[in-house]
Order: sequence, then structure tokens, then C-alpha cells
Amino acid sequence: MHIPDGYLGPGTCGLFYLAMLPIWTAASRIVKKTLNARQVPLLAIGAAFSFVIMMFNVPIPGGTTGHAVGGVLVAILLGPWAACIAITVALVIQALLFGDGGITAIGANCFNMAFVLPFAGYYIYKAISCNASIDSRRRVIAAGIAGYVALNISAGLTGLMFGIQPLLYKTASGQALYCPYGLNVALPAMLGEHLLIFGWVEAIVTALVIKYLLKHAPELLAEGGKLQ
Repeated sequence: MHIPDGYLGPGTCGLFYLAMLPIWTAASRIVKKTLNARQVPLLAIGAAFSFVIMMFNVPIPGGTTGHAVGGVLVAILLGPWAACIAITVALVIQALLFGDGGITAIGANCFNMAFVLPFAGYYIYKAISCNASIDSRRRVIAAGIAGYVALNISAGLTGLMFGIQPLLYKTASGQALYCPYGLNVALPAMLGEHLLIFGWVEAIVTALVIKYLLKHAPELLAEGGKLQ
């Protein structure tokens, strides 16, 4: 899902940088107010976990990769604003040090994976697990569904960004200037692997960790449920 340099036009890149600036500002302020001292190390662990799981990626036709993110798990444990910070840190390090995702596309990558994914996953989890006791198995099911759906929403948005580039940026003769693949190629390419493979990886990892925590550290879920 990492968008490389050269696949989004400058207007698209600039738009998502502008969109993420207020989100990053709000996330920083909210995390400072809501995260307690015990949860601060978990924020670093969440960023490291997201970084590692995103490094296991598979190339997808169209210029990007498919992978899990781990963002829904971080959102469930620390809240979506903290997850936004954690995943942003992971994405920036990957772009700057490993060339995984373009520097010009950091705003777009963060919008898809550090904003939409954790927020969508968090509220899907909250809706399905609503009024469930802290030790309810419904929380495990909710976590798995949230991980699967949120990852595919993010993948779909990435495919949409790719697919509209030939419509926005082209020469007078109609040749695409940036991503050459239209929606008919970009969307199926992105959604296919994530619906069939990586969505299930996200779902299984998220559900298994939540299941483990229900038995061994339910207080982490209780604290995370209070964070918005």
C-alpha cells in the first residue's frame, strides 16, 4: 500500500500533506492530554510493531505493495489518535531510511494508513463490541472484523488515488504523466490481494493479540476503550 514517488501528481501530494497537517496537530495535542505514563511505552511499541509488520510486503502490479499494517490493534489499545502518531512515525522512517514509500507521498500514505485505517478500525470495533464485557469473546471477533474491513478500506483508497491520476495529469495526446494505470486496473490490483490475503493477516493478528490480552492483561483493553 506504500505509494512510491512519481505515482501521484504534485497537486495530489500537496493536497494530502495539507490534509494531514491539522490531523497530526490534533493527534499530538490529544495524545498529550489522554495518554497516561503507563501507555507511553506502548506507543513506541505500537510504532515498532507497525513498522515491522509493514516490512513484510509483496509487490502488486501497478507499482505498489500489499501488506498488513497493525494499525487497528494499536488503535484498540491506545485509541485512534495515538495510532495515528505511531503509524506516522513508522511510515516516515520507512520512507526516509528504507525507501519504502515515497517522500512526496508521505501525506497520502499517512492519510490512508495512519488516519483512515485506525479510525475506521477503531469505530468498527467499538460498534461491534458495544456493551460487551471486558472479557467477552465478542471483542475478539470485533477486532478481527475491524482489522479486515479497515485494511481493505485503506487499500481501496490507495487504488483510488492511483486510478484517478491518469484523469488528472496527462499530456495533450492523453498520455499519463504519473501513475499510468486507471481505476479499472488500480482498484482490482489493490483490493484483490488485500481482500484475499493481507486483510486476513490483519484480522488474524489483531484478533489473536486481543484474545491473548483478554486473558493476561484485560486492563489494557479497558484503558484503550476510554480513548477517543
